[in-house]
Amino acid sequence: MAPEPEKEFTMEEVSKHNKTDDCWLVIGNDGTGGPKVYDVTSYLDDHPGGSEVMLDVGGQDADEFFEDIGHSNDARDELQKHLVGVLKMTEEEKEKRKLAAANKSNGAGGGGMGVIAVVVAVVAAGYYYYKNNVEQS
Repeated sequence: MAPEPEKEFTMEEVSKHNKTDDCWLVIGNDGTGGPKVYDVTSYLDDHPGGSEVMLDVGGQDADEFFEDIGHSNDARDELQKHLVGVLKMTEEEKEKRKLAAANKSNGAGGGGMGVIAVVVAVVAAGYYYYKNNVEQS
C-alpha cells in the first residue's frame, strides 16, 4: 500500500494559525527536506523555552529561528510528531527562498559576530597601549 501524499498548505493558509489555541509553524529548507508545516498547538505548554517563543513565530516561516537556536535531535524528533503537511510554494516563492538561503550562506546581511570581534580587538589594543605607554609615564 502506497503512503498517503502529504497535504499541501500555502503560506496564506498557515498564516491564519497564529493563536494559542491554533498555532502552526513552517520549518524546513532545501537542506532538511524542504519546508514542512507543523501544528504545534498541543505542544505549546510543553515547549522548554515556553509557549511565547513559538507564538511569536506562529503562522510564519520559523525555519531560520528554529535552526539558529540549535535544537537537539530530540527536539527534531518531537517536531515530527506535529507534522501536518508541506508548504506549497509558487515558483516566485521558491526563487525568493533560494536567494535568501544564498545570501545567508554568503554572509550577506549578517556580520554581527564580525563587528563584535573587531570591537574586542580594538578594546584589547587600547588596553595594551594604555598599560605599556600611559602607566609607565
